[in-house]
Amino acid sequence: MLRSLDIRDIVLIERLSLDLSAGLNALTGETGAGKSILLDALGLALGGAGRADMLRAGAKEGSVAAEFDCPEGHPAREIMAEAGISASGDAVILRRRLSGGRASGFVNDQRASAELLRAVGETLIEIHGQHDDRGLLNPRGHRAILDAFAGVAGVLAECRAAWDKARVAERALETARAAAAEAERDADFLRHAAGELAELDPQPGEDEALDAERRLMKAAERIREDVARAAQALGPDEGAEGRMADAARWLVDAADAAEGRLEAPLSALERALTELGEAQSGIEAALDALEFDPMRLERAEERLFALRGLARKHRVDVEALPALAADFAARLEALDGGEARLGALEAEAREAEAGWRACAMRLRAARAEAAGRLDRAVTGELAPLKLDRAVFSTEVAEGAPGPEGLDRVEFRIAANPGAPAGPLARVASGGELSRVLLALKVCLSGGVEGSRAMIFDEIDRGVGGATAAAVGARLSALAAGGAQVLVVTHSPQVAARADRHYRIEKRMDAETTRTEVTVLAPAAREDEIARMLAGETVTDAARDAARALLGG
Repeated sequence: MLRSLDIRDIVLIERLSLDLSAGLNALTGETGAGKSILLDALGLALGGAGRADMLRAGAKEGSVAAEFDCPEGHPAREIMAEAGISASGDAVILRRRLSGGRASGFVNDQRASAELLRAVGETLIEIHGQHDDRGLLNPRGHRAILDAFAGVAGVLAECRAAWDKARVAERALETARAAAAEAERDADFLRHAAGELAELDPQPGEDEALDAERRLMKAAERIREDVARAAQALGPDEGAEGRMADAARWLVDAADAAEGRLEAPLSALERALTELGEAQSGIEAALDALEFDPMRLERAEERLFALRGLARKHRVDVEALPALAADFAARLEALDGGEARLGALEAEAREAEAGWRACAMRLRAARAEAAGRLDRAVTGELAPLKLDRAVFSTEVAEGAPGPEGLDRVEFRIAANPGAPAGPLARVASGGELSRVLLALKVCLSGGVEGSRAMIFDEIDRGVGGATAAAVGARLSALAAGGAQVLVVTHSPQVAARADRHYRIEKRMDAETTRTEVTVLAPAAREDEIARMLAGETVTDAARDAARALLGG
C-alpha cells in the first residue's frame, strides 16, 4: 500500500504531503488542474525519467518521496537485500531528487539507481493508463499472471528443479565430450608421455631427498677420514674413553681414604663418560652413513638427472611430475573408456531432459485450461463496461525453453466481432484499454497482483451513465478486503464509490500558479460530485443527484 506521497518543487507543486489509505481513493478536478502532475511525480519516485523541465520554475531542487507498506516476505525486500539495502520496519521509502539537471535516487535513504527504483517499485505499485507499458501491458509478465490464476506453483517448482537438473547433466556431457575430443587429438602424445612417466614413477619429495643424498655421498669420502679419527680419539682402547675409565678406577680405589673429597669428581667423571658414550654412538652412526658407495652415488645421480630432464621436457617443476602423471593417466582413462562414459552421460542427459519436458507439458496443459477460464471470465466482465463486442483471449504458444516451461503467453483482444485479435496496447483505444485492464484485474484479484497498490488513470474516459457506474462498482470490488486502488477520474459515478476523495485544484496569484490537493469532507465531497455532474453552474438537481450517488 502507498502510505504517503511527499512532493517538493515539482512542476506546479510547491509543497504537498498526501496521506493515503487502503480502499478506493478517487482523485478528481477540472481539466488542467494538475492530476497528471501527481502521477508524473510518483513515476519519478518509481525510477522514471528525471527531466529538467519537471523542476518548478525558480526552484533549485525538487524531490518526490513515496512511502509504502512492505511487510516481511514482500518481493521488494528480496530485491533490496540483493542490492545491499536494509529495510527498517514495515516501510519502504522511494525518493528521487532533481538538482542541477540531474536526478539522484534513494531507497530508505540509501543511494540507489533508477533501475533499482523501478525494480522495487514494480513490486509495490502498478499504474494503468493508455500510455502505461508495464504491468498487464507488458507481455513478459503475462505468463506469470496466467500461472498465478492457474494455481500451478507446485508444478512450476518441479519444472524449475527439472530444468536445473537437465542443465547440470547437459554441462557434464559437454565437458566429457570436450575432454574426449581433446584426448583423442593428443592420443599418441598422451600414451607416450604417460608411459614415460609411469616407467619413471616419480614420487612426491623425491627430488629433494635424492639431492640431499647425492650431496652427502659426494662429501662422504672427504670427511669420513676426519670422523674416523674422532672416533678413534674417543675410543675405549687408546682414546679418551679408555683414559677416563682408568681415571675413574683409580679414584674409586682412593675414595675410601679420601673421606668424601673424591665424590664430586667421581660424579662428574660418570656424567662425562655418559656424554662421551652418546658422542661415540653418534659418530659411529655418521660413519655408517658416510660409507662411500660409488655405484649408489651413480644410481642416485642418474635418477635425479632423469627426473629433472623429464620435468624440463614437460616444463614443470620436478615436484609437479606425480600430479602430471596422474593427469595424463586420467586423460588416457577418459580416452580409453570414453565411449562407455559418454554413453552413460548421454543417457542421463536424455532422462533429465525428458523429465523437464514432462513437467513443461503439464504446465502447458494447465495453462491452456486456465487460459480458457480466464478468457471467459474477462469477456464476461467486458459487457457491463460497454465493451460487449470485444473478445478477450489468452494466447499460449511455443516459446523459448526455460525453467518455467516452453510456452509464450500473451493477452490479446479483438475489439469488434470478426476482427483479428491483437496485443492489448495496439488494438484498444486509451479508454477501452483502461476498461479491459480493469476487467482483467477484477478476474485476477487475489493472485500474484494482489500485493500491489493500483492506480487507474482516467479509466472512465468516453463512458458515462450505467457504464461509468459499472466501472465504479468494479473498482470498489477490486479495492475490497484491504487492497488499495487509486483512480484519477472525471466520472461522478466512479468518484461516488470512493472510500476517500481528493480534489486537485490549480490556484493562481499575481506571481505563481500552484497545484493543491485537498481531502474532501462529506459536505465538500457532495459539492465536488455535484460540480462533476453539472459543470460550472451547480444546480439543486445536481446536488440531489450527487446525494443519490453518495447514497444519502
